[in-house]
Amino acid sequence: MQEILNNLNKLAKDKHIENKKYFDKLKKKQPKNLDYVMQELHDAEFKKTDCLKCANCCKTTGPLFTDADIERISKHLRQKPQQFIEQYLRIDEDKDYVLQNVPCTFLDNENYCMIYDVRPKACREFPHTDRKKFQQISDLTLKNVAMCPAAFNIVEAMKKRLPL
Repeated sequence: MQEILNNLNKLAKDKHIENKKYFDKLKKKQPKNLDYVMQELHDAEFKKTDCLKCANCCKTTGPLFTDADIERISKHLRQKPQQFIEQYLRIDEDKDYVLQNVPCTFLDNENYCMIYDVRPKACREFPHTDRKKFQQISDLTLKNVAMCPAAFNIVEAMKKRLPL
């Protein structure tokens, strides 16, 4: 898996300009069936992708924590929200709650999430390739293809399926 991740960074850099141009065109000329196609591509990729073999998202970035996430997770951990915030979170430059440290504190040695059932919304939705109005998150997708092999594969499949 490490070899794939090492190659992914180079592949993503090599494809960055091509992907950026593609997403710029996509914003101007959005196919009517884009959300449907993205859902299909997302589902097909995740039938063959095992996130537990990778967990690069958990190892290299931290999610944003909404107030609802903090409430849910702190309750699960039997803490008051303020205790949870003080123990695990910090406020970033955008005034969002994020983890104090990366890799994620809740990732164990087997790549399992210790709070999986109550994980943050950002984690549940990652890599956001099945999101409605997909064209609105092209900048996020460009970042995610460098981190997530599944996102990379989905974007490559998307360019073949929806040439612009």
